Amino acid sequence: MIAIMKTNSFKLLGFGTLLLFMLSSCKKWVDYNPREDFRITELDYLRSESDYRTMAISAYTPLQWLNQAVPVGDIASDNAVSGGENASDVLSLQQIDDMTHTPVNSTLTELWQAAYEGINRTNYLHQYKEKNLAGETVSFAGKDALYGEIYFLRAYYYFHLVKFFGDVPLFTDKRLSLSESASLQRSPKANVYAQIERDLNAAITALPAIQVQKGRITKYAAQALLGKVLLYQRKYEAAATVLESVINANAFSLVTDFGSMFLESGENGPESIFEIQYTNTSPYYNWGGVTRGQGNYAVQQCGIRGLNGSANMPYAAGWSTNLPTQNLANAFSAGDQRKAVTVLDIEAYKTANPSFGITYQVAPYKNTGLYNQKYLPRKGQTSGQVELNYLNNQRIIRYADVLLMAAEAFNRSATPNETKAQTYLNLVRQRAFRDNLHNITSTGNTLYQAILDERRLELAMEGERFFDLVRTGQAAAKITGFTANKHEVFPIPQQEVLISNLTQNSGY
Repeated sequence: MIAIMKTNSFKLLGFGTLLLFMLSSCKKWVDYNPREDFRITELDYLRSESDYRTMAISAYTPLQWLNQAVPVGDIASDNAVSGGENASDVLSLQQIDDMTHTPVNSTLTELWQAAYEGINRTNYLHQYKEKNLAGETVSFAGKDALYGEIYFLRAYYYFHLVKFFGDVPLFTDKRLSLSESASLQRSPKANVYAQIERDLNAAITALPAIQVQKGRITKYAAQALLGKVLLYQRKYEAAATVLESVINANAFSLVTDFGSMFLESGENGPESIFEIQYTNTSPYYNWGGVTRGQGNYAVQQCGIRGLNGSANMPYAAGWSTNLPTQNLANAFSAGDQRKAVTVLDIEAYKTANPSFGITYQVAPYKNTGLYNQKYLPRKGQTSGQVELNYLNNQRIIRYADVLLMAAEAFNRSATPNETKAQTYLNLVRQRAFRDNLHNITSTGNTLYQAILDERRLELAMEGERFFDLVRTGQAAAKITGFTANKHEVFPIPQQEVLISNLTQNSGY
């Protein structure tokens, strides 16, 4: 058990694992200088602007490892089922779908460890912001803006954790050592949220409005995330103010063709506020770490099993996981262009395209006949080990999301502004229906429910649904098997409980 616990600690603290090993080994030899053997030590890090910028990129990397957060956000809700080959195919997702998940769940463990890996990386940079380990101050143009990115990332990792697990260990001063990681204790989520707000406000102050390199975090991304964080805490007035600052910047717009933004050509487009970037330029082959490459593993999961057809057919085969439900398909009204973009009825598609000569294997488990069109694998978008290297970005915050959050915040404020709430809601609906005939004119609680319903339709299969149902108190009524006062959060991974003697969430 001791050996297992040490291994799991290394997973949590993976950044600089080799470095930590070397440092801990060197304690045995007081006079030994590892530089004599030409070994790189912590003293050699952060000596130049290039070092800081390279390490900042490494702080982005764990974002990619969180790709299972998106399918979980729909599979745990009424939007999707786990699907797959059988009841034991990706058992961790099957259990989440059935609301039978326990603290022993590989997907939840990965989502915990990947986030804390990101936190350790951002904390390391925070620790040496003013002086590196050698006591040197490294100044360069744009350093404050670079740290704006770091503080956004730390806030994002903690927001992910608090959404999934509630109270979680909170540390910000430095990267934890192995011994320190064994003494972690959970902090109340109110304290975690307070730290998230501090980090995002610091990021907003430091970040530029526009980044030259696509995908890097901007001031608007930090404002949008802060608005979401405030909304989750029901701080509606503050959320309305910060979200409207994004809207009033006139830096984003709703694309006319809803489906275009989910194509490769639509990535980082005019509606994109924050996307997690993926690539296949360095093909990944490690089946032992399926979420840890540069590619988006979640794309392969939702593809159509055994799909074949002519060269003109755009889609590639996958594993029939994360299947949209008929309940979701039925929620779309006639004329809503989002339905065809979100939900692919494979039989209807086959009938409509006879020249493609489509054949496929019916999803063996929990078949709905429907597939996640937004992230369906497409030909030519992967390389190397094809299942592990899809380049599709995950769209995390879109302008439509900001409009709907602002609508909700204005509707729920102590002094509601129903006109603004209707305006922002109807901008999204006008794009969906390509007309003004479907505008919402209701107020009060009826308008509130209309906004929540719109969030489901607009953001379906983008990982928002479960958390929206939980934060609005509607999960028990909408999710089969959901137990109130238990399933609002997921269990703390058992091995982390053992490592740090953490308390477990109620009911698990």
